[in-house]
Amino acid sequence: MADYLVNVFLGDEHLKKIEAAGLQGNVVDIAGKKAVQVPMTQKDQKKLVKGFPGLDFDASNACVLPAEAEEKLFNIVLDMKTIDVMKFAIMKLYNPLAGKAPRSAQR
Repeated sequence: MADYLVNVFLGDEHLKKIEAAGLQGNVVDIAGKKAVQVPMTQKDQKKLVKGFPGLDFDASNACVLPAEAEEKLFNIVLDMKTIDVMKFAIMKLYNPLAGKAPRSAQR
């Protein structure tokens, strides 16, 4: 079992795409909504919290990303046809240099 999870909630269109990708076995029901749960490690979780301050985790250590990041993660899941994508997705979702001024080269 993963340390943490990212819940990606699915509307009708997203659900059809998940089924077309052969991932319908990964669809779960969360409070009456269909979702896929993308597993991640504690290290990945720390990176996400840095990248998305204010990210809330529930009692089952699951969170929901902001809409734009959630859509990116959903597309990565579809492209790779697996939910075990966090190692790759973290590079697309988390930019550790965001908001930092570039350093000038010192000589």
